[in-house]
Amino acid sequence: MKQNLLTIGFDADDTLWHNERFFKLTQDRFADLLKDHAEREHLEERLVEAERRNIRHYGFGVKGFVLSMIETALEVTENRVPGEVIGALMEAGRDMLAHPVELLPHARDAVEAVAGSHRLVLITKGDLMHQESKLARSGMGELFDAVEIVSDKQPVTYARIFGAMPGGAAAAMMVGNSMKSDVLPALEAGSWGVHVPHDLAWALEHAEAPEGANRFREVPHLGNLPGLVAEIG
Repeated sequence: MKQNLLTIGFDADDTLWHNERFFKLTQDRFADLLKDHAEREHLEERLVEAERRNIRHYGFGVKGFVLSMIETALEVTENRVPGEVIGALMEAGRDMLAHPVELLPHARDAVEAVAGSHRLVLITKGDLMHQESKLARSGMGELFDAVEIVSDKQPVTYARIFGAMPGGAAAAMMVGNSMKSDVLPALEAGSWGVHVPHDLAWALEHAEAPEGANRFREVPHLGNLPGLVAEIG
């Protein structure tokens, strides 16, 4: 019987291991450091605006986040932010980069369950050195046949990556927590798109579910993925 699914792509951050919660903790620290200059809600709005502006310059990841926090601190204090606040933000960024990798529930078991029957590729965006470091510290690197660390996730990204795999995009599935980056562009490229919701989501990653899309699926957690893979074939 012909196999319908040959390749499975996995997102990394907040799909296989925790990520956004460390950003949230640092953002709480940021708000505390600047509480005398701006209300938390206003500060968060300004930070999101800075991140949106700066993605095309700094890309995704901790380093761009820290630079956006510093830029926002300068803006809300009219360039009078104390040096010790800048130092604290830089230290927070270093802590984020060095934080131990904490796997999400079912992550390793799910990947191991499909590794023997499918070609696996990790597809993640962010800083190259940090993502490589997290993969190495996760202990899961040996489970993947290929690793792609990309600057952004667009339909052309998945078309290129899956197009180089047996069966092409039509025989591939992308699994991730971001509807905007993991699911929608993979569907547009002709692949399956599987959403695994996470309780924390970055504002810039919000997108609506593609209701009615034939190749869209959602599972509550990765523990349900092997069954879905077996169902699709």
